[in-house]
Amino acid sequence: MNDLHLPAFDGILSWKVWKVAFTIAVVASIETLLCVEATDKLDPYNRTTPANRELVAQGAGNIVSGLLGGLPVTQVIVRSSANIQAGGRSSLSTIVHGMLIVVSAMLLPDLLRSIPFACLAAVLLLVGYKLVKPSQFRTMWNSGIMQFLPFLVTVVCVYAIDLLWGVGLGLFVSIMYILWKNYRVPYHFEQNKHRSGLPIHIRLSEDVTFLNKAGIKRTLLELPRGCQVVLDASRTIDLDPDVREIIDEFLASAPDREINVELIGYDTPPPKPVSVEALAGIVRKFAADTGGSRTRTRTQ
Repeated sequence: MNDLHLPAFDGILSWKVWKVAFTIAVVASIETLLCVEATDKLDPYNRTTPANRELVAQGAGNIVSGLLGGLPVTQVIVRSSANIQAGGRSSLSTIVHGMLIVVSAMLLPDLLRSIPFACLAAVLLLVGYKLVKPSQFRTMWNSGIMQFLPFLVTVVCVYAIDLLWGVGLGLFVSIMYILWKNYRVPYHFEQNKHRSGLPIHIRLSEDVTFLNKAGIKRTLLELPRGCQVVLDASRTIDLDPDVREIIDEFLASAPDREINVELIGYDTPPPKPVSVEALAGIVRKFAADTGGSRTRTRTQ
């Protein structure tokens, strides 16, 4: 009990304190969410942990721990995995686990300090091996290189640097792959399966960004004259305005190229209002045509 100390609130207004607190909160929350996902995958009963309740409980625990001078608390996959392997099925196992830790820390502190670090390291290595077995590497490799690469980067960086950097770099590799794939495949057009005389089907992806502008523009310009095109945007959720402008320009020029376009799930733009200059030109042309007709009638 002598190790418990109330916090000093002298630095409560210091930005350095808030910076460290924010960093700890973000890191602990990310680690907890990752552990929640891993624990749900390890659960033999396929149950789902409520993430919001887990974060609220973690926040409340950190407040109490900070007021007592303790370290920040977070979910750890090692304890969760050991709990599952020991046969724990309900939240009662977590409560008993916590009570055993509190009782041991209060009644057996000297005995806990005498446990060699090598024994704790052996437990961590065994649990870690069960979490990432060599067969898991083979499974990820069989799933494809772009599934295996983020997995490998995450595992290596977590081991070589730390958890936050490993997860961050793994997410970065995954995001770059998604952007690259979206850039390469903004639409689906199986040119090898197309037959002359049949409609050309172009299906847009779910997310079409400005990175796809050049590819879509090139494809629409290379469409043969007099063909029939089916533009399917039924699966598209986010269509960049620049890409929409390209498609609208294509729709406006399609009659001049004798291209018949069928739209699916794409909203055509409203007709532009006629300007004053254009209206005046139409009136002058109509007047000239009418005057020419009257002149020819009188001549006859």
